[in-house]
Amino acid sequence: MPNTEQSRWLVLVIKLPAEPSRHRVAVWRELRKTGALSLGQGVWAVPDVPAFADGVARAITLTEQAEGQAVTLNAAGRSSEDTARFQALFTAARTADWTEFLADCGKFEAELAKEIRIAKFTLAELEEEEQSLERLRRWHRDLTARDVFGAPEAAEAAQRLKRCTAACEDYAERVFRALHQAPEGE
Repeated sequence: MPNTEQSRWLVLVIKLPAEPSRHRVAVWRELRKTGALSLGQGVWAVPDVPAFADGVARAITLTEQAEGQAVTLNAAGRSSEDTARFQALFTAARTADWTEFLADCGKFEAELAKEIRIAKFTLAELEEEEQSLERLRRWHRDLTARDVFGAPEAAEAAQRLKRCTAACEDYAERVFRALHQAPEGE
């Protein structure tokens, strides 16, 4: 059995009361946000690395506050094939995350292109676009921290974020020029 840190897993078995459903939703959201892999109803797994510790702890706390039960198990594949399959499942989940991130980068770039096309060069619009870019940066940071096996889309996502940043800087320059040009006749 491989003895690398990345081949060890935490498996969480979580049981919550059926009602109120808000508790199940809160735990589910926390585990999704953490990057946990759903293995079935109430069963989740994450690589046993520090990047996941806080999210796992928050999910367990939410479970206990809802008067549910959480059991955390240490696990590893019984064979190198099992380890590879688990890593592939986890990486496939990260690939889906990166794909969604890349789609949002496309929406961001399209939005900036539209604002330039219609010449909407206002401070309010610039602030909105900068907030959107900051959201993309936070999301990229979070995905990078969770992507412990290196999904192939990660490199493309980093490049795409750089393009988004450059496009936002270009838009900011256009807003600055539009707001600071001298009125006709001066």
